[in-house]
Amino acid sequence: MNQDTICAISTAQGGAIGCIRLSGTEAIRMVESIFTPATPSKKLSEQKPYTLTFGQIKDGEEVIDEVLVSLFKGPHSYTGEDSVEISCHGSAYILQQVMQLLIRNGCRLAQPGEYTQRAFLNGKMDLSQAEAVADLIASSSAATHRLAMSQMRGGFSKELTTLREQLLHFTSLIELELDFSEEDVEFANRDQLMQLATHIREVITRLVDSFSVGNAIKNGVPVAIIGETNAGKSTLLNVLLNEDRAIVSDIHGTTRDVIEDTTNLGGITFRFIDTAGIRETSDTIESLGIERTFQKLDQAEIVLWMIDASDALKQIEQLSSQIIPRCADKRLILVLNKADLISEGQQKELEEKLNGLTTKDIHHLFISARHKQHTDALQQLLISAAQLPTVTQNDVIVTNVRHYEALKHSLESIERVQEGLSTGISGDFLSQDIRECIFHLSDIVGEVTNDMVLQNIFHHFCIGK
Repeated sequence: MNQDTICAISTAQGGAIGCIRLSGTEAIRMVESIFTPATPSKKLSEQKPYTLTFGQIKDGEEVIDEVLVSLFKGPHSYTGEDSVEISCHGSAYILQQVMQLLIRNGCRLAQPGEYTQRAFLNGKMDLSQAEAVADLIASSSAATHRLAMSQMRGGFSKELTTLREQLLHFTSLIELELDFSEEDVEFANRDQLMQLATHIREVITRLVDSFSVGNAIKNGVPVAIIGETNAGKSTLLNVLLNEDRAIVSDIHGTTRDVIEDTTNLGGITFRFIDTAGIRETSDTIESLGIERTFQKLDQAEIVLWMIDASDALKQIEQLSSQIIPRCADKRLILVLNKADLISEGQQKELEEKLNGLTTKDIHHLFISARHKQHTDALQQLLISAAQLPTVTQNDVIVTNVRHYEALKHSLESIERVQEGLSTGISGDFLSQDIRECIFHLSDIVGEVTNDMVLQNIFHHFCIGK
C-alpha cells in the first residue's frame, strides 16, 4: 500500500460545488489539521466511515469556506486506502486555497489516474475494470456507457477468469505427467483437453470479432466522404456536423488534406472523414491529399461516394468498373449532390442508369447539400448502414486495442494447442502453448503487466480520477 497521501480537485471548473479528494495513510489527519467541525465534539478521526461532517476549512484564524467532509476508511474505499472528500463552493480561488493548505501539510498533488491506479494496485479492481473507468468518464452515447459499465462491473474479467482457470487445471495435470514421464502415465485426458481448446478458441474468436463493433461504438463508425473535386463533399460534411467545419469553395481542389470529426445520429457515433477531391493534378500537395483519400477509403466501413448530379453521366459509367469493385468490402452509398440543378427528366434518366448498376447492398440518393434537401434521408441511410447491434450492460464486447492485441496472441496460442493435440505433440510443448495463452489472458486483467504499460494506461486519465 502507498505510504504518501495524494490530493486533487475531482470536479470540473465552473460548477456550484467543487470536490477535493484525498487518499493515503495520512488523509484523515491532514484534513483534520485544517478542518473545524461545526460541533466541536465531532472530531473527524473519531467519526464512522461513510459519514458527512459539516464545518469550516481554516487557514489559521481565517475561514476559507464552509464545507462538507465525507469519510471513507480503507480497505472499504475506492482506492482501498483511507480517503476523504471535501465538498466546498466551486470557486477556483477557494479550491486552490484548500489545495495549498493540504500541500503545506504534507499532501502531494495526484498524478493523472493515480486514484484508479491505487485502486488497481490495492486489489479493488483489475486492470480491464480500471481502464473501463476512463471509458465511462469519456462515454458520449448510451452504447458506450453500457459497454463501459459492463466492463467496469467485471463482465469481461469474469469471462477471462473462467477460461484461465480451465487452462490452469489442464496445464497443471500435463506438468504432473512430466514428473512421471518414466512411468508413461496420462493425467490430462487429451479428448477433454481438445474439447476445452475448441471451446476456448470459439470464445476468444467471438471476443476478437467483437472488436470491430466495439471500436465503432467507442470511436465512431468511420464514414469516408469521397468523390471528384467540387462535388460538394465539404458542404455535406458541414451539414452532417451542423457546423462550418470545412472550407467550402467553388474552386477545385480546395480540400487538400483529410478533415475528421464526429457527431451522433440516432444514438450512433459516426466519424466523418472529408477527403481531398479525386482528379488528375500536378500539384504536389494536392496529390498527397488524394493519396490520403485512398488510405481513408481503405479504413472506412461506410463510403459516401459523392457525384455532381449536374455532370454525372461520365462518373456513372465508371461505377461498375472502378468505384463499386474498390468498395466491395464497404457499405457504399452513392450520393448524387446538386440535384436541384437538374430537371426531373435528367434525374429520371440517371435513376434508370443507376438501377442497372446498384443492388440492395448499394444505395443511391439524390440530395442538395447546399439547400439541405433529403439530407435527413441520408442520415437514416447511414444509421441503417452502420448495422450496430443493440448493446446491453450484459454484453461482452471488446473496445480496447490493448485487449484486442492480447486476445489475438492468446488465439494463436490456443490454435497451436489444438494443432499439437492433433499431431500428438509431447506434453512439455503443449504446456508451453497453454501457458502462453494464460499469459496473454492474464495480461488483459493486469496480472503480468509491467510498470511501463501501467504508466501509459493511467497517464491518459484525468487528474482527480
